[in-house]
Amino acid sequence: MLEVKTVDKPDERRDFPRGHLEALHLTGLDFAVGTFEPGWRWSESVAPIAGTASCMVHHNGYVVQGRMHLRMDDGGESEVGPGDVFVCPPGHDAWVVGDEPVVVYDFAGTMANEYAKS
Repeated sequence: MLEVKTVDKPDERRDFPRGHLEALHLTGLDFAVGTFEPGWRWSESVAPIAGTASCMVHHNGYVVQGRMHLRMDDGGESEVGPGDVFVCPPGHDAWVVGDEPVVVYDFAGTMANEYAKS
């Protein structure tokens, strides 16, 4: 069955301090658009909702706008920006770098289903 949805009309929206997530649910694909404002940090904005010390969601992401720093629990670090495609396994913290909001498209599915849900 052919399905088409637009990011302008998400199926659901989850708000959290300094950001929000908009999710689209299709057969075989859960897609999320995450928007993170300057000052957002996962360990401060989402950890209290998730109840974990670090983000335990897998991300397959594409950065549309802004810059984000990722730090893995094992010490690995990277920064992503516009046009970057990334895979980030569970066990990380992340934060906005600079004064521009970050917009990330996430194709992993678990973000659209689990991220920022208590």
